[in-house]
Amino acid sequence: MKRNTIWIYLAIFLSAGLPALAEIDLSGSWTSKNHEDGLERGQGPNPDDWAGLPFNDAGRAKALSFSQSTISMPERICWFQTQWHIAAGPFSLKIWSENDPLTGKILAWVIGGWETRAPMTIWMDGRPHPSKNGPHDQTGFTTGTWTGDVMTAYTTHLKTGYIRRNGAPSSDEATITTTFFRHGDMLTLALVMEDPVFLTEPYILTRSYLLTPTLVSVAGPPCIVGYEGVEEGRVPHYLPGKNPFVDEMEKIYHIPREASLGGAETMYPAFRDKIKDKFKIPAKCMRNCGVTPGGDSLPTSPRGNLEVQ
Repeated sequence: MKRNTIWIYLAIFLSAGLPALAEIDLSGSWTSKNHEDGLERGQGPNPDDWAGLPFNDAGRAKALSFSQSTISMPERICWFQTQWHIAAGPFSLKIWSENDPLTGKILAWVIGGWETRAPMTIWMDGRPHPSKNGPHDQTGFTTGTWTGDVMTAYTTHLKTGYIRRNGAPSSDEATITTTFFRHGDMLTLALVMEDPVFLTEPYILTRSYLLTPTLVSVAGPPCIVGYEGVEEGRVPHYLPGKNPFVDEMEKIYHIPREASLGGAETMYPAFRDKIKDKFKIPAKCMRNCGVTPGGDSLPTSPRGNLEVQ
């Protein structure tokens, strides 16, 4: 009987400890692998290139009103991006844990901020999310849970932001589910945004990082507001039907407008069959053609995009 009791207690101890033992260490400096979506994370996407975004009519209209000069407004020069920028931005990550000083239990994981994004605290202590009427900011409120060795974080209470730097919007009702997968020295993040205001379906974006012994900075230089050609109080924008770049993807790459302006249909392979009679491969690459084998950038056009003549 005594021996059976010992085995029962041992079984209970092991089963109770399995989830904790499955948790893994996410701390360290993680360098970004920017070959994924290199154009979007590098010099930036083309204006009005929203193919693959599950826009509704409101999201498309909001994006078409966007002028790049908006970010030169004095009120917005030092404006942070939302936590979606972890996937969309080009920067590396610094991750560490905040522990209870008495028990050593991890209370939260922290992802250090960049010059364009505030730090992200992922609470692991079971605390609830605030009321839906609670304050919103670019940081949001994030809680996390472990399933085996995979951590899932859920972010709410975000202010409006951008999915892409060309004005593709997200609303203050958007939520982000971020899943952390670690395989040795490789960390993959899968982000899913759901936004009932601007999107008809969830939008997914992944990002990979490599563990590095080099220390990753957790903050950029202080942001100083200066004059960038937009006077205070003016909001640059395009009125309905006045966006000058609406047909740029068709002119450069022969991609029809119904594809470049996004929509859930453009996310799926079957959409290629629908537009195959409207799409033709350009005779030569005219812009955003990559880099030379030696790693040097190709000649740059006056608008700042790569161009081959």
